[in-house]
Amino acid sequence: MFAVIRSCGKQYGVSVGDVLEVERLDAEVGSSVIFDDVLLFVGDQTCFGTPVISDATVSARVERHVRKAKVIVFKKRRRKNSQRKAGHRQHGTVLRIEAIGA
Repeated sequence: MFAVIRSCGKQYGVSVGDVLEVERLDAEVGSSVIFDDVLLFVGDQTCFGTPVISDATVSARVERHVRKAKVIVFKKRRRKNSQRKAGHRQHGTVLRIEAIGA
């Protein structure tokens, strides 16, 4: 089975057993998260949502919370002797997909 879910404004293609890194979710480590925004479901039949499939869900277990790789922001104004460097690390959550139901 395969499904496309929407989480935090992004779309992810998942199947059972996949490990997925999404934006930070407010959930405890080891708890279950259920996604109701299923956009596509491929099983015995293929179902497309308009925009979502009403009776399809994807459940996942929270494995850990992480911080993603650092993104460097560097701004320079030429001939002005002015430059600025900053870094940013986004928070994320690692999920393991347990079940896809339709």
